[in-house]
Amino acid sequence: MEHLKIYHLEAVPYQQTEIVVEGPVAAAHLKTLDMHPDLDAFRRPREQLQALVEISELPEGRIILSRLGNQIIGYVTFHYPDELERWSEGGMLDLVELGAIEVADDYRGLGLGKRMIQLAFTDDQMENYIIFTTEYYWHWDLEKSGLNVWDYRKMMEKLMKCVDMVWFATDDPEICSHPANCLMVKIGKRVPLSSVEQFDRVRFRQRFMY
Repeated sequence: MEHLKIYHLEAVPYQQTEIVVEGPVAAAHLKTLDMHPDLDAFRRPREQLQALVEISELPEGRIILSRLGNQIIGYVTFHYPDELERWSEGGMLDLVELGAIEVADDYRGLGLGKRMIQLAFTDDQMENYIIFTTEYYWHWDLEKSGLNVWDYRKMMEKLMKCVDMVWFATDDPEICSHPANCLMVKIGKRVPLSSVEQFDRVRFRQRFMY
């Protein structure tokens, strides 16, 4: 499957300067940037930057970022699901995961998460894919946000709905392990019915749950 990556950029006024929201960004560009020290939800900032570089080099990999000057203050990743996870079992070339989304503490509340996701879906190429994201409460920053688990879930659902991602049922054990966890999905307009049916088989191992 051919993966076209068409670059988009948006400038967001911020104080006396502007925040650049851009992507998909190339590895060469990422290597010229620094990571905000607060971007440590998944790994240390330097290691996370290297992970972003590696994802950007994948044929299907997409990195959308927010930066202030040469410092990355937020990012969203898109890539094929990890081969160790259930979502890779169907071997689907048109199933892509919205993996990580993170914004540095000082820049939360500016709508950068929404802007990055919307910019990603500006690319018509996304209509060729089923895009999914798995939301797990243990990844959420409940302490700094001051939200309880249910309000945080509502916030994440609202964020994903800005690009028409909706809740999908599944019998995946990790998602079913807590009622706040969820699977959200957007099926592109050009995705064939055969892929939708294959995704249904991946979502449910116990057929009686259809």
